[in-house]
Amino acid sequence: MPSFSRRRFLGATAAAVAQACRKPPGRPPNIIFILADDLGIGDLGCYGQKLIRTPHLDRMAAEGRRYLNAYAGCTVCAPSRSVLLTGLHMGHTSVRSNPGGVPLEDVDVTVAELLKPAGYRTGCFGKWGLGDIGTEGVPWKQGFDEFFGYLHQVHAHYQYPAFLYKNEERYPLEGNRGGSRTTYAHDVIAGQALDFIRRSKDQPFFCYVPFTLPHLELLVPEDSMAEYRGRFPETKPYRDPRNHYAAQPEPRAALAGMITRMDRDVGRILALVRELGIDEQTLVIFSSDNGAATPLWEDDFFQSTGGLRGHKQNLYEGGIRVPFIARWPGKIPPGTTSAHLCGLWDFLPTACELAGVRIPPHTDGISFLPSLLGDEGRQRQHEFLYWELPRYDAASGRFYDEVPMQAVRLGPWKAVRPKPGAPLELYHLERDPGETADIAATQPAVMARIEELLKRARYEPRPQTQPEHDWWRSSG
Repeated sequence: MPSFSRRRFLGATAAAVAQACRKPPGRPPNIIFILADDLGIGDLGCYGQKLIRTPHLDRMAAEGRRYLNAYAGCTVCAPSRSVLLTGLHMGHTSVRSNPGGVPLEDVDVTVAELLKPAGYRTGCFGKWGLGDIGTEGVPWKQGFDEFFGYLHQVHAHYQYPAFLYKNEERYPLEGNRGGSRTTYAHDVIAGQALDFIRRSKDQPFFCYVPFTLPHLELLVPEDSMAEYRGRFPETKPYRDPRNHYAAQPEPRAALAGMITRMDRDVGRILALVRELGIDEQTLVIFSSDNGAATPLWEDDFFQSTGGLRGHKQNLYEGGIRVPFIARWPGKIPPGTTSAHLCGLWDFLPTACELAGVRIPPHTDGISFLPSLLGDEGRQRQHEFLYWELPRYDAASGRFYDEVPMQAVRLGPWKAVRPKPGAPLELYHLERDPGETADIAATQPAVMARIEELLKRARYEPRPQTQPEHDWWRSSG
């Protein structure tokens, strides 16, 4: 355990928030953070995709800044979201595995809680995954004024559920009763996010939009499916051997349709911001919670990993390198790229700096505001970036890997422990971006440095319990 406890962290943070320091003159900017689910770095046109249309995100990149070395918080959903919202990397954040339903704790402090004292209205629309009903991890106990969407991440596997949540109340989707597929949950979520932005335009707001697309299940309404039907060879229908996800005879058309539909709603958000006259007051960021999942179902037809090794569920670059685009007219230089090394845990200190709120003392993140504004010379750099993925035992509520799957990025060097307890591998990403040649045996000094970093990068996670829940009884 480190020298600071979570309770001391909460106390220090609360004190910092209470004396929000040196607020910038005038109204602080609105912040919209859109998070895709399982979107690979190669899935967008602005990152090289040739077959799937993403015109709105491509335009967002042309009008803003595109990052080439941005990383997810983890290689699976829930921990990555925990990293994003708490500003703590995987060695310190509460939710470190992906069993479904493990909540944030009462002592955790989210970016939404930090922004509220600066006058921000806060809303979350989409997939939460950090606490179900009956826990301290639900959004309205973690700083969000409004929530609409899925609480439990496994509930979010269903594109046509019987209900969603509007704060703590169930919000029925009548068109999906009895297993019908009429009301596409993503569309309802997008509409609620747009409504929040419209209602909040007269005060600073933080709108977090964790869309569920393009995560399985591979279902999308016919208007999106029709755009791609017949355009690709469908050589292998998708069938989940567990029958958990819906079968899909045209998985390539469905995946492409899901990505383009999500892109359409990013465009609707950007169009609304312009319509409301708050374009130059609003920072919009788009990213993904982890790398592409397509290799897991053995069909990376679209090269969603962007040619990188690995995929969701492992810590090679294909599992954690993600698209990251930021747009803020008049502030972010348009049509630019950045090679700055950053991770989702950097968002919290960046948001605090934008809001004029003191950055918590124990965050693992570094504000990347100078980089956003094109001033790379003033941008502080990370000593290193860290990831892990311990396995979780639901019966005991404990993480049971003494040495979990891990990765460290140290400048151009990347060390990967591909399985719990396995030896470390080492790659030089500038010379070997595909992580093809393990050179650990030839670099003893680098390996000694990385071993030292691993010793201080983490402390043992606390036991965690999952609440009983009954959403599956009527999930559709």
